[in-house]
Amino acid sequence: MGTNLAPLLKPEPVKIDILKGRVVAVDAFNTLYQFLTTIRGPDGALLSDSKGRPTSHLVGLFSRTAKLVESGIKPVFVFDGEPPELKGQERQRRKDVKEDAAKKYEEAAQKEDIEEMRKFASRTAVLTKEMVEESKELLDAMGIPTVQAPSEGEAQVAAMVRQGRAFAGVSQDYDSLLHGNPRIIRNLSLTGRRKRVTGVGYVSVSPEMILLSDTLNNLGIDLDGLIFLSILVGTDYNPGGIKGIGPKKALALVQKHKPNYENIFREVEWPESMPSWKEIFDTIKNMPVTSEYDLSWKPVDRDKIIKMLCGEHDFSEERVLSTLQKIDSEERKQKSLGDFFG
Repeated sequence: MGTNLAPLLKPEPVKIDILKGRVVAVDAFNTLYQFLTTIRGPDGALLSDSKGRPTSHLVGLFSRTAKLVESGIKPVFVFDGEPPELKGQERQRRKDVKEDAAKKYEEAAQKEDIEEMRKFASRTAVLTKEMVEESKELLDAMGIPTVQAPSEGEAQVAAMVRQGRAFAGVSQDYDSLLHGNPRIIRNLSLTGRRKRVTGVGYVSVSPEMILLSDTLNNLGIDLDGLIFLSILVGTDYNPGGIKGIGPKKALALVQKHKPNYENIFREVEWPESMPSWKEIFDTIKNMPVTSEYDLSWKPVDRDKIIKMLCGEHDFSEERVLSTLQKIDSEERKQKSLGDFFG
């Protein structure tokens, strides 16, 4: 779900060229869920191999990562670890939504209503442990480093950007800002379009950058204020936030009580059904991260990729070889991918 900051943000359009030769830390779960919701058949079903195993995540990951590498970008994928205990309510909400969507999908299937099937199918996306491990295996074969976060991936991404280990974080969500991420890139599709989550066709998109410093200056608040603002409108730890308070009203409250943000809750009644606002604030503010990871880009293991994608999952060998050829240009043939990225 994330937090709804969109009405308050002013993203700046950016050219892909500014990322050339730079490290970008990709929120892996966020990206894989994008693939699972959009890369589907006409009836909304996930793409699968001859054994019925889902392949949508691998199709998207191989294609997107290859295009990043081909563009001279140095991606590192950051995977979520153990979620905070406070996330239990949101995880249950998501599970309920998926189960409800699955029932409606089956009802639409019985009616052979393709449009309704496609509509509800995308809402049933589940990222399994097997999918995560396959994704890591594919990235390793492509020579791309991965980082295992101890908890939330967006917090780890933020730490890597703050420490200068990455130029920017890549995600469609805004949560990384709450963890102090100086720079977020959205819409990094490299195609100028993104498939609709529901319905047919594509929507035009352009890469955009959100700078934390500009955001805080424009809103007239500090990072703690941004966290309190998000708590008011809702986070993964208090889904839905406080009834009747949207982003603009929340901003006004935060600006009014800055820097004594706790006084907001003398004016606004905190729902008894939610964890305490202090517990949510502390969870966001003190999310565990790690500095124990290796950012080494290695040569592509063509044989492993072909065995995995073509041998195991029935990918077209011609298409896989064509993609590999693109990232194995004459320049890269003269030196390993590791040297190129060194």
